Amino acid sequence: MIADSGVCSRRKAEQLISQGRVKVNGRPVKLGDKCGFKDLVTIDGERIFVPRKKNYIYLMMNKPRGYVTTVSDELDRRCVMDLLDGVEERVYPVGRLDRNSEGLLLFTNDGEFANSIMHPSRHVSKTYRVTVRPDISDDQLVALSEGVEIDGKKTLPANVVVKEKEQGRVVLLITIKEGRNRQIRKMCEGVGLEVARLRRISIGPLKLGMLKPGTFRELTSEELRALRTAIGKER
Repeated sequence: MIADSGVCSRRKAEQLISQGRVKVNGRPVKLGDKCGFKDLVTIDGERIFVPRKKNYIYLMMNKPRGYVTTVSDELDRRCVMDLLDGVEERVYPVGRLDRNSEGLLLFTNDGEFANSIMHPSRHVSKTYRVTVRPDISDDQLVALSEGVEIDGKKTLPANVVVKEKEQGRVVLLITIKEGRNRQIRKMCEGVGLEVARLRRISIGPLKLGMLKPGTFRELTSEELRALRTAIGKER
C-alpha cells in the first residue's frame, strides 16, 4: 500500500512498519494490516495518500543472465526493469533471481498477491534446472533431497531428479518450497558441487515454457487462477 503510493519501495515500507513509524488513523500498524484510501495513513506523523484500487497487472519474464533483480541499482548494473519496455503501470519483481541466474520471474503491482507468493508459510514450489560440475554422487543427491544446512539452518526437503549426465556435467531438476537467498546455489555448494548454470523453470503451476530470454508477457486468466489456487488465494 505504501509502495503503491510512490513514497518508497516495498522493502523500505516493510522496514518503516517494523520500526513502528507507520500509523493508520493514529494507531501503529504491523505487517499484514490493511487500510483503504479513506483511512488516514502517516509516516513519522506526515500524511501519505493511499491510491484507489488500481488495474492490477501480472507479468512473467524469462530473465537473462547479467541482470540484477532490483528496481534500480546504485552500482549502475543492468536491472530487470530495463527489459519492461512498454509497461506503463509501476510494477515490481516478485522475489528475485541473482545476477547470474536466469528463468521465470514474475512482476506485478498487486502487493497482496506478491506477498502470498513469497511468504514462507505458503510453501509455493519452485523448480530449477541446474547444471553442476563435475559429477554427482548418491550421497550428494541424498543430502540435497533431505536438506542442507545454510547459515545455521537446514533447508526443507527438496525433490531432486537427475535429468542428464555426461562426463564432467550433470543436469538436475531441483524443486524447493521455500525461497531463501541464493538457496539453490548454497545447497549445491554445501555438498561440494559447482553450479555452472541455474534457470528457474516454474513457480507453482506456472511454467516458463518457450518464452525467449529477455522477453515478457501477461499471465493468462487460467495461469493466474491456477497460481491463486496454489497459494490459497482464489478469488
